Amino acid sequence: MCGIAGFVAPSLQGGGAAPATVTAMLERIRHRGPDEAGYYLDDGIAMGMVRLAIVDLASGQQPMPDPSERYWICFNGELYNHLELRAELERLGRTFRTHSDTEVVLQSWIEWGPACLPRFNGAFAFAIRDAESGELFLARDRYGKRPLFYSDRPGAFLFASEMKAFHAFPGFRFELDPRELETIYSVWTPLPDRTPFRGIRQLPTGSVLTVRGEHRALHAYEELGVTADPFTGTEDEAAAYVRETLRTSVELRLRSDVEVGVYLSGGLDSSIVTRLATDLSPYEVRTFSVEFEDRTFDESSSQQTVASHLGTRHSSIAVTAADIAEAFPSAVYHAEVPAFRTAFVPMYLLSRHVRTAGVKTILSGEGADEAFLGYSLFRETLLRASWNELPDEERKAKLAALHPELAHFGPAHQKHMAGLFQQFSAEQLPGLFSHELRYQNGRFAARLVKDRAEPFADLLDLVRTTPGYAALSPVQKAQWLEYKTLLPGYLLSTQGERMGLAHGVENRCPFLDPAVVRAAASVNLRFDDGFTEKEILKKAFRGELPEVSITRRKQPYKAPGSAVFKAQRPGYLELLLSDAELKQLDCIDPVFARKLVDKVMSTPDAEISTKEDQAFVYLLSTAVLHRQFVMKREDVTVTPSDAELKLHTIADRRGA
Repeated sequence: MCGIAGFVAPSLQGGGAAPATVTAMLERIRHRGPDEAGYYLDDGIAMGMVRLAIVDLASGQQPMPDPSERYWICFNGELYNHLELRAELERLGRTFRTHSDTEVVLQSWIEWGPACLPRFNGAFAFAIRDAESGELFLARDRYGKRPLFYSDRPGAFLFASEMKAFHAFPGFRFELDPRELETIYSVWTPLPDRTPFRGIRQLPTGSVLTVRGEHRALHAYEELGVTADPFTGTEDEAAAYVRETLRTSVELRLRSDVEVGVYLSGGLDSSIVTRLATDLSPYEVRTFSVEFEDRTFDESSSQQTVASHLGTRHSSIAVTAADIAEAFPSAVYHAEVPAFRTAFVPMYLLSRHVRTAGVKTILSGEGADEAFLGYSLFRETLLRASWNELPDEERKAKLAALHPELAHFGPAHQKHMAGLFQQFSAEQLPGLFSHELRYQNGRFAARLVKDRAEPFADLLDLVRTTPGYAALSPVQKAQWLEYKTLLPGYLLSTQGERMGLAHGVENRCPFLDPAVVRAAASVNLRFDDGFTEKEILKKAFRGELPEVSITRRKQPYKAPGSAVFKAQRPGYLELLLSDAELKQLDCIDPVFARKLVDKVMSTPDAEISTKEDQAFVYLLSTAVLHRQFVMKREDVTVTPSDAELKLHTIADRRGA
């Protein structure tokens, strides 16, 4: 795991401007790779990396060339099947100088070109420079586990693992983009190639971008597949198939020259990962979790039950409302995008705890709900799609069973919820049927933007132009949307990778192995009726986990929202309480924003609706981002590390 940054800027060629600029860019992201750093310079091109040493600690330094020094790579991530690919490449006559997965990526590229990318089982974003052709290639993994941003400016092309690196490029200025904010507020995340800032894009998942002079070519090397042939065996055979596929995935992700821990939430998915890790790890497995002082959000009892049952060395941190309020600006700084809830902040604090404990690689259960239809969203979609064909009593029974943990789905509100499901039983946004109910909260938050358009226009265009999307079933469309939006745009980034790498902790996700995703798609078609939560997954591990892990309903991971800031009154809340500060946000409607803030601050927490709570957190995180990135004010910014950037590898080929 690392961070990469660089540019193509002929104007910086010669003198000390290029090395000073790339070094300054790396300084901005050194939290991602505190172990060592290096850069490559040649002909107006700079590529640099900061390294978190996980594999081949002794000889995996980057940037790394091939023996001819025609090709150079800066690689962020891990290639889990690097041993198998290395053996295949050696049979083809290729030789290796290191034991690192980075060299396997480079040699694969030289051997197969971009056709190597579908062969990779990993989490990655990388840059490869072809010194002979002058081309620069950027690539990103199929699920978006690792970020990669770029900005195409007159006379300069910039790229980096985190946008904050662009602050170091001469003349670069950040500006919030109201159109993108409107989409983010509505959909909960940026769209696959977007960011909240003007002129900055992210490389879409499963894509490669070629840069040569003024020419740009972007193409997908692998389309997201949510379809599969139905599994042909029995239910017992399906359970065994799923278990073995997951076992192999965990085994691959335990490949490391350092200890690998596990995030244990207490739910089914992380418990399965922990179970398999205890079977396969050469270390005593250490598990880590978050406890909340507010019992509404706390899952510590389930965490302790699983840890005790599996015999892990368990450690947890207790997170208070004061902790969330204090760490919020730092977490936002690392997320680099407005957030609709505060649940990412405890993950920021947890990763700090993990790194302090001496662990820098973690397994998590992320991706299981998308693959095995664990979200209530999928059941809601099926119920709404069949609503007009169901008898009234069956409607009531299935509606009551959807969310027994939520008060507004209880008996007192059933008539209202039935009316809502009736209203949304027919598609209103073409292709977005599954998410229409949820997007209503987004419509409210989008009112924060001063000059509004249709908040779902770009997403509607995306699904309309995606080949094969129209032929998917309603549930498959829901999966596709989750894989393309909330998973990479929030769960793997804001709440995952970005919080981990803020403290130099790498996340690995066994449920996002391509083989696991394919297995889930095939068994779902045969054995999941849509209303039974992860039945095959539970069957695969029944008897190996505490029974409560199998039988308890999914409890979504949550944290307190606007109530935190009302109770704690942190100094940066003045960004919303002061009209003068609020008006600094040029793209925000000050009238609507003021009404929202006044209501939230003066109304009892229980009377604040979900949509109001989400809009408030969006507004506050946007104000903090504006302060940090647009105004470049450090009074609400994470304090940079005092550690010196460890430049171990410098390849300056200018004039060579």
